[in-house]
Amino acid sequence: MQPHQQRVVEEKKELDEKREKLGAFIEGKLYQTLPEAERDRLSQQAIVMMTYSTILGERIAAFIEATT
Repeated sequence: MQPHQQRVVEEKKELDEKREKLGAFIEGKLYQTLPEAERDRLSQQAIVMMTYSTILGERIAAFIEATT
């Protein structure tokens, strides 16, 4: 894998770790105590992170397809 491609793989890994932590936070008790507007922003953030992760995954799959 090229260096720039490896950076995409690492970026997705880091993003997925953050997304999992955010998901765990959203499932926790503290999240429920936040104002509704903040809960909405966090939920939107989680959705965008999932979309971003999906796009990175598609790029990685294309890298792999190009080498086979």
